[in-house]
Parts: sequence; structure tokens; C-alpha cells
Amino acid sequence: MKEQVMHTGQVVAMTPQTTTVRIVSHSACSECHAAGLCGLSEYTEKAIEVPTSPSATYGVGDEVNVVLKASMGFKAVWLAYFLPLVVLLAVALGLIALGVGEVAAGLAGVGAVALYYGVLWLLRDRLRNEYIFTIQP
Repeated sequence: MKEQVMHTGQVVAMTPQTTTVRIVSHSACSECHAAGLCGLSEYTEKAIEVPTSPSATYGVGDEVNVVLKASMGFKAVWLAYFLPLVVLLAVALGLIALGVGEVAAGLAGVGAVALYYGVLWLLRDRLRNEYIFTIQP
């Protein structure tokens, strides 16, 4: 099992506090020779802010590897996907079991998930401090 999750990116900005790295994620289709014709190929560009190391040997324009511990990636999947699903199912199925209509229970479940993501948004600074990326030149 991998200990780290690593992505290659390009340094686009640096300050004494943070380094911004641009990562381009390609779908499997983007490498196909017919990708330009079918329109299904896609890529996503993301910018990640990483604390700048005092001994940084990289600069703007350099290609670097952005690394995160794999356990933090699993925790992110847990918080972003699994727990909201549990909240949705618990609220919807619980209300249906209590005799509430399916539409109302479904809407209440979606509302509970929205509330869950609202709480995550309020805790974003605390969560940001837990997910610390590092850079390997």
C-alpha cells in the first residue's frame, strides 16, 4: 500500500509563507489519439497552496512533486463522501420509518447533507491545518 499520494505540478507563485502549485489532472480519455474528435476527454486544473520551506530550492516555473500522506487522503474521502452518504441515508430512512412521506424524507436528507457540508465549510480553517502538503523538487 502506498504511504504517500504524489502529484506532479508546476510552481506558479511563491511567497515567504506559501507556494502555489498548479496540478493538471487528465482523464484516461485525454491520452487517446481521438480525444480531440469525440469531446469526451477532459482535464482539470487545480491550484494547491503549500507552506514554503525555508530551504526551498525550487522557484516559479519549476516542476515539483506535491506529496500528501495517504492516510490524510483516506480521511478526506471519509469526510467528503462516506459520512454525507451516511447522513443522507440515516435521515431519509429514519423519517420514512417514522411515517413521513418519501419526498419529504428525501428533501430532509438532502437538507441534512447541506447542513453537514455547511459545518465542514465552517471548520475549513481547522481542516486546512490538518491537511499539509509538502513539496519535493
